[in-house]
Amino acid sequence: MKSTNRQSLRSQVEKWLAPTSATPVRVTAFSRTGLGGRRYVCVETTSPSGAHALFFFKHDDGSWCVFPQTANRRKLAAEHAVMPVTLVDSY
Repeated sequence: MKSTNRQSLRSQVEKWLAPTSATPVRVTAFSRTGLGGRRYVCVETTSPSGAHALFFFKHDDGSWCVFPQTANRRKLAAEHAVMPVTLVDSY
């Protein structure tokens, strides 16, 4: 199992956004995904080069990553598949 210390939300924010006292970060959104109910956090920073925001997703092992967990993506897609609809004219 992966060490969650290296993939804590704080460590991921530091890795990807490199906050400093001159360029602090702030959480601009947090919730759960609509499909699967996984937690996510949006973190934003502003620097002279512009604003930067990243979404971080919590995985089953407790780690945070910049990509959603995909292990159950096929299963969820199959469970929520949309059936094709045929429209019939009724005159």
